[in-house]
Amino acid sequence: MDTLRFIRENAPWLAAGALLSFLSSFGQTFFISIFAGEIRDTFGLSHGQWGGIYTLGTTASAIAMVFAGGLADRFRVRVVGVFVLLFFALACLAMALNWSALLLPVVIFALRFGGQGMSTHLSMVAMARWFVATRGRALAIASMGFALGEATLPVTIVWLKGYFDWRLIWTGAAIFLVVVIPVLLLLLRTERTPAADIEANSAPGMDNRHWTRKEALTSPLFFALVPALIFFPAFGTAFWFQQVHFAEIKGWEHLSLVAVFPLGTLTLTFSTVLYGFGIDRFGAVRLLPIYLLPLIAAFTLHALTTTVFWTAVGVILMGLAGGGQATLLSACWAELFGTRNLGSIKAGIAAVMVFGSAIGPGLSGWMIDLGIGFERQLLGYAACFALAGIAMVHPVRSARRRLSPAT
Repeated sequence: MDTLRFIRENAPWLAAGALLSFLSSFGQTFFISIFAGEIRDTFGLSHGQWGGIYTLGTTASAIAMVFAGGLADRFRVRVVGVFVLLFFALACLAMALNWSALLLPVVIFALRFGGQGMSTHLSMVAMARWFVATRGRALAIASMGFALGEATLPVTIVWLKGYFDWRLIWTGAAIFLVVVIPVLLLLLRTERTPAADIEANSAPGMDNRHWTRKEALTSPLFFALVPALIFFPAFGTAFWFQQVHFAEIKGWEHLSLVAVFPLGTLTLTFSTVLYGFGIDRFGAVRLLPIYLLPLIAAFTLHALTTTVFWTAVGVILMGLAGGGQATLLSACWAELFGTRNLGSIKAGIAAVMVFGSAIGPGLSGWMIDLGIGFERQLLGYAACFALAGIAMVHPVRSARRRLSPAT
């Protein structure tokens, strides 16, 4: 199907997916970490303490995802989405009004669960289920919301902090989330119910059957992919989370650092589209072993560079890998395990990835407090990506033999 025709005929559903992925930005690490300095100063936290709080809240959100993610199999996105966005708005308001360090883990939990957790989950599950032959393109288009958030929000928020108190900015985020709810309802006014949609667009996975969540998450293939599922969100999150500290140790202005982030987002946009077409042409599973490779070079550059230019190259490489992260994984679960139980399966997998993103800030902050420099950590992260890529090669090759020829 011609891409422009595909977009035109499916515009409301694609726009809803992109909107949800954009709104998730307010609960993503790249957004929250912009306020790391203000949060640590306000509550008197060290790098390790702030990282530990972030890890605790994010881990709690990962656990909650296991139970809440299956709602996408039972209810319409427009119904679940409204409740998620209302909850998310309250979380942003809580960040603006909270003055107690004891409540900070609860606030982080709410932000991470509403943003990185459920908003992202609803967007990706809907695209993977509603579209089969054009699944890659649908995921790529919906993922443009992530790219738009990463491209515009860091620079915008750092600039706004020069004029407004950081708590007021969080209040504005809460208001924005409420305001866009009618837009989501308008886009999905003709949305199909999950039950009917599952039967209409049912696509089996390995061995020509639909896997249950228990079968999928206890399969040897899943365990082989766990390092990749954990390392990317863990160490990618650590980099964004420590961006203020990273700029300090490099001797750069924070604004100079965030100014190169849009370059990564441009690459992410290109990569997402490229992977989307690649998924539709070759299948997601076939492309899976290659998407981590740019991260090895990216984190090595971040560790060794003394100039913003080479960090910009590293950010571009992260964007190249991010296109695979945004599209490949969601498509892979549908290809490997089928679509009938996709919501509950992806919820379990998302919990693992959210847990990975919980590890990064706490681990990196703890090591900084111990005197293990962040640049040394980045070299270790690069080595971990290499090991994760090697670990998946043979299991993925074996899985491909169990897929139908059409896949």
